[in-house]
Amino acid sequence: MRSLPTALLLALFVAVGGISWSFQLRPALHVDLAPLAALPKTLDSWHAVDVPLEQGVESMLRADFNVQRIYVHPTGEAVSMYVGYYGTERGGRPEHTPEVCYESQGWKVTTRRVLDVSREPKPFRVNEYLVEQKGVRHLVLFWFRSHRSSGLLGGFDQARDRLFGRLLEGRADGSLVRISVPVEPGDEPNARTVLLQFASAIDAQLAAHWPVESP
Repeated sequence: MRSLPTALLLALFVAVGGISWSFQLRPALHVDLAPLAALPKTLDSWHAVDVPLEQGVESMLRADFNVQRIYVHPTGEAVSMYVGYYGTERGGRPEHTPEVCYESQGWKVTTRRVLDVSREPKPFRVNEYLVEQKGVRHLVLFWFRSHRSSGLLGGFDQARDRLFGRLLEGRADGSLVRISVPVEPGDEPNARTVLLQFASAIDAQLAAHWPVESP
């Protein structure tokens, strides 16, 4: 009986070692970024302009591919969008999360919550931050997605998705998706409605324009 836990622990170590070794034996993956580069600039009634990243910011993010745009609606709303893609060889996840980035730039995260985004056939979850700096306030939604799923909130969600992606399909690429709008006090409900609708639309397009990885 005393040797049973030891045997189980040894078996676990052997299994983990075998899985890790199988990952090492797999050939490196080539990433075709053309689909993501072709992400539409017209989205329903929204029309976008590209906003290049500053060189210092791009170097800090170290993504395989960045998309930064402002989508403008005929009614006047303007949504800022950033997508940072990280291939399997880069670990599939960003080194800098929105919380760290906002606070390092002097923004204070005043409220945070998790919201559900309605979308067929499956809804997904997003993080919502209300950030403020010198009287300027932005409502922010962000989430992580992979080739397998969307609505990953970070941490455990990402680790689990990457593990299953590696085991089942041999890839564990992923991206950070962040959208935001400026907001006046008391206007959060309207801004939230705009962002949730936009999140549903842009995530569907990301699924259709996801990069291809192959040996």
